[in-house]
Amino acid sequence: MTVPSAFTPSLPPAERAAHGKDARKRAPRSGHGRFETATSRPDPIDVIERQSADRVPELVPIRYGRMLESPFRFYRGAAAIMAADLGDLPDTGLRVQLCGDAHPLNFRLLASPERRLVFDINDFDETLPGPFEWDVKRLAAGFVTAARANGFPAKEQDGVVRACVKAYRERMRAFAGMRTLDVWYAQDDADRLRELLASSMDREARRRTARAAARARTRTHLEAFSKLTHVTAEGRRIAPDPPLITPLDQLAAGSYEAVGERDFDALLHGYARTLPPERRHLLRHYRLVDMARKVVGVGSVGTRCWVLLLLGRDDDDPLLLQAKEAQESVLAAHTGGEHHGNQGRRVVSGQRLMQTSGDIFLGWTHVVGLDGQDRDFYVRQLWDWKGIARPETMEPRLLTLFARLCGASLSRAHARSGDPVAIAAYLGGSDRFDRALAEFAQSYADRNERDFQALEAAHRSGRIRAERL
Repeated sequence: MTVPSAFTPSLPPAERAAHGKDARKRAPRSGHGRFETATSRPDPIDVIERQSADRVPELVPIRYGRMLESPFRFYRGAAAIMAADLGDLPDTGLRVQLCGDAHPLNFRLLASPERRLVFDINDFDETLPGPFEWDVKRLAAGFVTAARANGFPAKEQDGVVRACVKAYRERMRAFAGMRTLDVWYAQDDADRLRELLASSMDREARRRTARAAARARTRTHLEAFSKLTHVTAEGRRIAPDPPLITPLDQLAAGSYEAVGERDFDALLHGYARTLPPERRHLLRHYRLVDMARKVVGVGSVGTRCWVLLLLGRDDDDPLLLQAKEAQESVLAAHTGGEHHGNQGRRVVSGQRLMQTSGDIFLGWTHVVGLDGQDRDFYVRQLWDWKGIARPETMEPRLLTLFARLCGASLSRAHARSGDPVAIAAYLGGSDRFDRALAEFAQSYADRNERDFQALEAAHRSGRIRAERL
């Protein structure tokens, strides 16, 4: 059971620092090292199958197919397995708003409302308050898994993790000395990051970084509009690419329980009420013309996700929204049973706490479908200057730089909702925590590979059915 943090803003910094140091008695820094599997650990395939039970049945084999591509892809879909493993470990009790699935691919370039390119966390499906180190451990083990996919030797794998954790620790110590509003306004502008890292990058790394930034700026809603839609006799509509993108009118009977237009009327109207008045006014300038079911990610495959095509002035004035089902966080069973009236609101609230620059169309809603089932959704724009890194294809120096960026970005996100003074005092000025996390990441990557092999065995035996697309 997680011990709630005693952080109170009115406490003087010295007492907050003392609270952080006291947490070392409960969870020594060196104790975060090697991961040992608990004897009561549930079967990982059971964990995955329980998640699949409430998903669209015809899409579940696609999820398994994607997870079977590699241990790194499996890791992306195994957040529930790792949440159970982390929940069995002693923790610091120093709580922050967790991403809940802080693997390396959830960090990317994004557009701010001011149309600036920033580096930040992207996915908050599993967000929930919890001990800060859970996110750091998920990120660290993810980098070892990516480094192994690249064929790095163990020494280089450890170097990547230690660079990531050191960046987290040193930035948290910097935040501990900053004014509260300065912490809140801190932002990882992509241009500034490139300047900070320029001295550490060779020519090829600089070229790839510049290319990634330029590519992110082209991934606008207009590019998505061009790729995902086509002209029909009725006007612009979403182009089918089943089963990955299936317009509503092309779904087979019974493929999505029961769907009707009123489901989406309720979705849009409920969503609009969660936007600030000026954003609701902006949304009224658009009309809904088409919807399609979309398969997204790895771990999310099978959850109900819809692309909504709205048009404004004419067929060349689009707004593409993504309405994604929000289910209970994988962390919920391990953080004291915190309850939320709407899981979409949980996702949006967590995102607003952790991100410095949010999507202006971010909101949530609740729908009771024709099948009588209650479902929560959160809504955001589809593609908006998103630059996606490929850590499993990076050479050692570039992966190390990316790990530093991710560690520093996660630290900023945690400092906004937690107590940077207490966390910094816990981490200290030495590299003890860094070394422990490198050891943990190695042993957990081993565990992840064994779980991946278990999924392969389940596929060979016919226990699960996988489809690779």
